[in-house]
Amino acid sequence: MRKPVLMGTTAIIAGALLSLGVASAAEHNSAKVDHPEKQFFKEAAQDGIAEVALGRLAAKQAASEDVKKFGQRMVDDHSKANDELKYLAQSEGITLPVDMDEKAKATQQRFAKLSGTDFDRAYMEEMVKGHMKDVTAFEQESEQAKDPDVKQWATKTLLTLKEHLDLAHKTAEKVGVKLSAAETSSEKAINKSTRGSNDAALSAPSGLSVR
Repeated sequence: MRKPVLMGTTAIIAGALLSLGVASAAEHNSAKVDHPEKQFFKEAAQDGIAEVALGRLAAKQAASEDVKKFGQRMVDDHSKANDELKYLAQSEGITLPVDMDEKAKATQQRFAKLSGTDFDRAYMEEMVKGHMKDVTAFEQESEQAKDPDVKQWATKTLLTLKEHLDLAHKTAEKVGVKLSAAETSSEKAINKSTRGSNDAALSAPSGLSVR
């Protein structure tokens, strides 16, 4: 008579453990769905995809050699950053978008119809504005991110984004884009911030590839 009792008890314990496991998995999945940096992942992924797509257009359609080089650097650097972000997202249980947003698609379609100096000016103006936005977002994430891995990636990627913005300003001026007072002020701030960060960056792992 004891064996059935023991078997029954074992079954109850096993069932309880299974229930706890299911509950734990559910809580784990819920935590991933509610990841505090989920929106940052989404926007960073979409912006990165757009940077690569527009960079390819620039490398192909620009008249200025400087703009072509800038476009190719965007392809190289942001492709690497996109791969890093995908790996990080997988480790965090987050599914990234696989395409740029509708606004970026409209910009791509508009640029695809341009060529020569018209393309150069439109593209570089977009690059200045876009990288100002990116730097602001990554600065915030590097300071406020709750997830340490996300914070580390944002911090190490920020320096190269600042270099992109500095280069965007210089290239835009070369092709005749008139920068606003706010954009010029931003360039000075980025240069100062970048110089102050170089020593720390030398001892940290590189985020985007710097060429």
